[in-house]
Amino acid sequence: MPVALVTGISGQDGSYLAESLLADGYEVHGVVRNSTEENLAALGSPAKLTLHAVDLLAPDALESLLRDVRPDELYSLAAVSSVAASWNDPVMTGAINGQVVVRLLDAAHRLQEEHGHPVRVLHASSAEIFGQVAETPQRETTAIRPSSPYGASKAYAHLSVGVFRGRGLHASNTILYNHESPRRPEAFVTRKITASVARISRGLQAGLELGNLDARRDWGWAPDYVEAMRLAARAPEAGDFIVATGVSHTISDFLDAAFARVGIDDWSSLVSVNPAFVRPVDPAEQLGDASRARDVLGWSPSVDFETLVARMVEHDLELLDA
Repeated sequence: MPVALVTGISGQDGSYLAESLLADGYEVHGVVRNSTEENLAALGSPAKLTLHAVDLLAPDALESLLRDVRPDELYSLAAVSSVAASWNDPVMTGAINGQVVVRLLDAAHRLQEEHGHPVRVLHASSAEIFGQVAETPQRETTAIRPSSPYGASKAYAHLSVGVFRGRGLHASNTILYNHESPRRPEAFVTRKITASVARISRGLQAGLELGNLDARRDWGWAPDYVEAMRLAARAPEAGDFIVATGVSHTISDFLDAAFARVGIDDWSSLVSVNPAFVRPVDPAEQLGDASRARDVLGWSPSVDFETLVARMVEHDLELLDA
């Protein structure tokens, strides 16, 4: 039975990943801060799932866990996942998003070299490593020049994956563009929009405050992106793979699609711009070219933008009816 270890298992991606691995007969171990986090409820209590409450920053804690679990596949997903939050605590962001990943890579390499147990490592990289982009669409070869503490921390981890790959570790990066689902918390603008739209449609909320409505992002469906992670981990050769739809939309487009789902065509009086929500530095557009993932991994997105938004709004409407 293959064994997988997932850091950040309680997050959006981690919970979908755990479901996929369990469905394929894996023994799954997950690193959590506590066992009561929201997305874990979706996993239930399967016999092949073991959760480990571990302080990511505790000395030797992760290294000891890898030695005990001896995973065949290691998925590095734990992160300070908000670009906005990274500005509030750049030191913590660097420690968790960067140093923790290097410790995982080193522990996996030692397990392979000193104990003869090969480990395939998948790191969830980010389009934020490209910052103010040098070209559009971005490719795996696009210059890395992050413009936020989050992007810088992810760049450090991303480049470190390549360093350990050069030392013989099967270590890959999936460079993930924005990917969404009903499991996103409301701290993310997409879920903030869909939850607010649901409440507005029921008369439970008067309006919605947002930041830059013109920022363009390449949005995909989170379970599709989790599938790309698994394909990269199983690929004969490790590498870097952009995971994106190749289509960008503005925040205004997202609002159009969300309000349309509840029958509201004109939302201009319901949405206002609050400068407090505008990031200090924000790339105007992120758009990925996933040709390599398509050609090498056989991956392609299955859910389009309008369907993604509709699913999220429908989920938030269902929560109000529960």
